[in-house]
Amino acid sequence: MRPPRLRLRLTGAAEAAVRSGHPWVYSDKVRDQNRPGQAGEVAVVYDRNDRFLALGLYDPASPLALRILHRGSPVTLDAAWWAQRLRDALARRSTVATPGTTGYRAVNGESDGFPGLVVDRYADCLVVKAYTPAWLGTLASTGEPGPGPSTRPSIPGLALIPLLQDVLQPARIVLRLSRNVAAAAEGLGLADGQNLHGHDDAPSVVFHEDGLAFESDVVRGQKTGFFLDQRGNRREVGRLSEGGRVLNVFSFSGGFSVHAARGGAREVTDLDISPHALASARRNMALNHGLPAVAGARHVQVQADAFRWLEGAPRASWDLVILDPPSMAKREHERAGAIEAYGRLARLGAACVAPGGRLLAASCSAHVTTAEFLASTRAALRASGVAWVEERVAGHEPDHPAGFPEAQYLKALQARRAG
Repeated sequence: MRPPRLRLRLTGAAEAAVRSGHPWVYSDKVRDQNRPGQAGEVAVVYDRNDRFLALGLYDPASPLALRILHRGSPVTLDAAWWAQRLRDALARRSTVATPGTTGYRAVNGESDGFPGLVVDRYADCLVVKAYTPAWLGTLASTGEPGPGPSTRPSIPGLALIPLLQDVLQPARIVLRLSRNVAAAAEGLGLADGQNLHGHDDAPSVVFHEDGLAFESDVVRGQKTGFFLDQRGNRREVGRLSEGGRVLNVFSFSGGFSVHAARGGAREVTDLDISPHALASARRNMALNHGLPAVAGARHVQVQADAFRWLEGAPRASWDLVILDPPSMAKREHERAGAIEAYGRLARLGAACVAPGGRLLAASCSAHVTTAEFLASTRAALRASGVAWVEERVAGHEPDHPAGFPEAQYLKALQARRAG
């Protein structure tokens, strides 16, 4: 006998937040429920007047107990509803996906109506990353090759892998799992890096961005294999690099460096502590050596701790300095230290910029707000002893929409040194 539908009622504040469009409900905001629930169940939320409020994916083991799928009037979650939701997400990428750009984010979690799920496209390969165990039942029940029956509920109306196959026509779909999901996935026969569709088991995939070739480590790489969210800033770096010396701090796989080389930089320096990252950057540069500008640029690599190396780096020596560190605040209690670190990094980077050159400083720390990051960076520039002209503040790309405050993690400031 099937259990009754899981029903939740929320505190007044949480009810108001959901009604206004916020996609999260924390466990301490659930005032009442008719029975215990399983991860992945779709719960119905009723308001204080017993009227339908929303549908959401439930997770009893997480502080984030409910991720909203739909609010407003009641709907039936069926295959057509999910297909339309996916097509709506893809329509928002119509200006991104082009013949010259085959790497982009197709689904960005809550902001595209697939809470806790990301789908990135790299050429004919899709990478599906789950950030909540609520999706595991659906993935296990539709995986290829079949990992066995799921003991978790599947999401009504959704056969995710067949849907992605039908709409996006990939040759391969790879599963990636966040750390908080990996243990639960193992019990369902799911593993990080496994194929859910297709038989190609190559660890990396080559895709294109603005006509440049890059590799994405879809099986073991960070996130889904490449940082697609910096596309706009990389494009700007290419525009600014002609004839200059470029320093790419925290260079990782060299995306900024390749764009700078094609843009006409005479020298590009990668600085990263990871030999694996530097090797990836070399491969990405080599993928584009057929372009005369890339082949003609001097490519220098330095393996070192960025902060320590910058302390002793030649002053006023680069025409463009890029500061794109990994997240410095993965948790709220790290926020104050991160703000201080961003200021220190901006101070060190600014000292390396030649007169008339530029600094591009970026942050991907969600716990540090845009205002806090900009204030820290601007303070460092003011304290540098030289004049700066702020040229640009950038945020999220169209394929990385941020529909609520907690999703707004990416920010960047570009400034030119006067003189």
